[in-house]
Amino acid sequence: MAELPKTLEDAIAQSCDAVKSALADGVSRIQVELLFPELKFMTVAEQFLPQFTEYESRLKVFFADAGAAALARRDWKDAQFQISDIGTGRAASLEAKIQPEDEIFLFIAPTSVEVPQLEKLCELIGERPVIMLTPRLEDSSVVGIGYTARETRRRFISTIESCYYIRPVDDESALFRCYPGAWEVWLETEGEYQKVAELPTKPSGDEIDTILMGGQRENTTDATPVRKPSIFKSLQRFIKALSN
Repeated sequence: MAELPKTLEDAIAQSCDAVKSALADGVSRIQVELLFPELKFMTVAEQFLPQFTEYESRLKVFFADAGAAALARRDWKDAQFQISDIGTGRAASLEAKIQPEDEIFLFIAPTSVEVPQLEKLCELIGERPVIMLTPRLEDSSVVGIGYTARETRRRFISTIESCYYIRPVDDESALFRCYPGAWEVWLETEGEYQKVAELPTKPSGDEIDTILMGGQRENTTDATPVRKPSIFKSLQRFIKALSN
């Protein structure tokens, strides 16, 4: 079972292993979520992409807009994979972005603004694997909270498997998942990090609060404490330093 990462490099390495395990199991829509506010998506992408160079030109990398794609082409001018953008064009222009020879697709930091185009692209991609790296697909201020948003979640967003997820709830706790493992809630108690809950599906905010309020109770999964100094605080400081 995966342990909590100590550094961003650890987290990215874990996420790559999780993605490869999911791909081997036939999961075709995957997302990797490292939910630290200060984290720059290009920092993650630069360390994540080398794990998939075996695909060469059969890998197509999408950015949210043409500007970000142009910067990536400049910075990665020797890359063998293809670089494109999601764009906001009509269906016909989206169709031209997906070619039969494309084998695997990586979407870097797509947001809720691009969900309609992203859904259409995924329809065109079909059963070929799609990886979404640090997506932000569920901003209620953009997607909304009514019927349309619920339908979008039911029809599209719910089809994406969160294979790697880490989000600090506060300085002393976090929600963590590393495929094929369960969803886990971790809590620091007297300098030790302990898994206090293991769940088959992603818990809601209220469920996490309830778990953390009873965080000292014995976990039913026979988890043992992991003796590490302030992993989440150290990881957040590390990411903040990278972002300066």
